[in-house]
Amino acid sequence: MIREFTYHITEQDIQKAPSGALLTIQGFLKSLGYSHSVIVSLKRTPQGIVKNGVWARTGDVLHASDTLQIRIEETLSSANIVPIPLPFPVVYEDADLLVINKPSGMPIHPSQGNYDNTLANAAAYYYQQKKEPFIYRCINRLDRDTTGLLILAKHSYSASLLSQMVANRDIHREYLAVVKGKTELSGVVEAPIGRKEGSTIERQVDFEHGDYARTIYRRLYCEGGYSLLSLSLDTGRTHQIRVHMNYIGHPLPGDFLYCPDYTKIRRQALHSYRLSFLHPITKEALSFTAPLPDDMRAFFTLQNIPLR
Repeated sequence: MIREFTYHITEQDIQKAPSGALLTIQGFLKSLGYSHSVIVSLKRTPQGIVKNGVWARTGDVLHASDTLQIRIEETLSSANIVPIPLPFPVVYEDADLLVINKPSGMPIHPSQGNYDNTLANAAAYYYQQKKEPFIYRCINRLDRDTTGLLILAKHSYSASLLSQMVANRDIHREYLAVVKGKTELSGVVEAPIGRKEGSTIERQVDFEHGDYARTIYRRLYCEGGYSLLSLSLDTGRTHQIRVHMNYIGHPLPGDFLYCPDYTKIRRQALHSYRLSFLHPITKEALSFTAPLPDDMRAFFTLQNIPLR
């Protein structure tokens, strides 16, 4: 994989340097979100950093009208990830990122007991078929049984930018969930979440030791003792939606931890429905949706449920 960028240095760029300081290549790259590790990698890449057609050092000074060319080259694929032909529904792909509609029952990372059934295995196979190297970089997390949209970065620079966007909450996510009972038309759950004592995975609302968590929900439809909710998160705690909905008395059916009712569904009824963000490189506004999965739609007889 090779990704090249060309920057034409302007007087405005020069003025971004700290007062009285010269603008170095390293300072310029850091201002664009290149991480330390990416810059180190560029130093080791043949023709990784070129100023005005000549190989350059990161400490070299930039002037207005200079041309800086950056070459990101990745020739190796992620080690120890076995390519397996698994579902890998690509919603969007360009030179910098992919958006995937993850199926249920698929962990995003290999772990003990999950070596060949993960999204990483599916990605490795997808790129093996294209005869292209690919380092697996999953940007946002979804639980094994949660379906829907997530982002994979295709190179180190886009990964650096996207990770920072996640930290700054610049990637906006909307979830759909089926919950038990008829909820209020809308509401906010503001309750701290912490690990349940004695469990490595289960979480609970814990006002004494938990971390601040806030979930906003809106009821889209209600039928037969179940509500379909749209939810957004102001925080990103583990199991946040599942714990908060259970806390207010509206758990997600099929949730093996918090509501093991498998009458209508065999997994927690949770779906990452929408992702909206600015493209990390082009700054184009992007927004993607993934249809409500059949096993969640089956709770309701109405075929065209309004999802907005």
